[in-house]
Amino acid sequence: MHFQIFKLLSLISALNCGLIFFTLYPFQMKKTNRLIIIHWLCLVLLIHNGFSGFSQTGVSDSSHLNKTKFWVVAGTHTALWAGSYIALDKAWYSDYPKEHFHFFNDNKEWNQMDKWGHVWTAYQISSLSTEMWRWTGLKNKTSVWLGGASAIAYQGVIEIQDGFSKEWGFSWGDIGANTLGAGAYVAQELCWGEQRIQVKLSYWPYDYPDEFIQRRNNLFGNSMPERFLKDYNSQTYWISANLHSFWKQSRIPKWLNVSFGYSADLMVGGMANSWTDKDGTIHNYSYIPRTRHYYLSPDVDFSKIKTNSKLLRGVFFALNMIKVPAPTLEFSKGKFRFRALYF
Repeated sequence: MHFQIFKLLSLISALNCGLIFFTLYPFQMKKTNRLIIIHWLCLVLLIHNGFSGFSQTGVSDSSHLNKTKFWVVAGTHTALWAGSYIALDKAWYSDYPKEHFHFFNDNKEWNQMDKWGHVWTAYQISSLSTEMWRWTGLKNKTSVWLGGASAIAYQGVIEIQDGFSKEWGFSWGDIGANTLGAGAYVAQELCWGEQRIQVKLSYWPYDYPDEFIQRRNNLFGNSMPERFLKDYNSQTYWISANLHSFWKQSRIPKWLNVSFGYSADLMVGGMANSWTDKDGTIHNYSYIPRTRHYYLSPDVDFSKIKTNSKLLRGVFFALNMIKVPAPTLEFSKGKFRFRALYF
């Protein structure tokens, strides 16, 4: 038991080192993308330690609260909140002037792709946090509420910092998206005891016109890891529903999902395709339309694949965040298009 706790504490230390590294590393990242990085660091903690309380049924294996585990999980959450606040304040917000707390309406930016990023992140953090609380032996309902609250509180810290930054501002749209993501997870756990409808993400590098290559690099970075996290033109967000969960008496494979996706492209600015360089040069590409795309595609719910392996359960947990590549029907610009494989 003491050795397992030692492993946990060691991993928490490594997690916080990683947290500080990524928040101090000079990526010009939007706040949502920093949250995604931190979330994946949390996921490493989950997979490599293999919390013994995790089960495929979504119910804790322990019938009583383990106080040691409880304080380990509480400490992990507190360290992430405090570490994120301090590191972001020093490495990110210190580069911009501060002012009195104010609000900022960014609901029309990026064709709402950034809002879907908030929904996805809050949903995934709620899922991971809930599993951690379950591991402590807390009652299932308590764990679910704590998981959702942890996600909202964690992302809320970033919003508060935005509220004091002259560059941005406190966004009610972001708060709403955070609440929607966490609420979607909590509501399903409390009503159905399972996640019948999941929020997923896919990515494929967008093929930019030559005149936008430099702009892409300035906005979204020069490396693939940066663009994976930041490039809204290359991301697709999905609502993935498990069919068998709604028709349990049917012969539909338990792992089969149907997914509805959304993406947007040809966006080289938050509100419009025009901008002014630092030297005052105006670039106006407003004649290029910013395009929305809608998708229908099959998917896989990896949580429905039974296994006794803790390692595989961790791998399946991670894979369930991502929409698998599959044949897809697309609707855009008033026309349908079939894609043999879309990711």
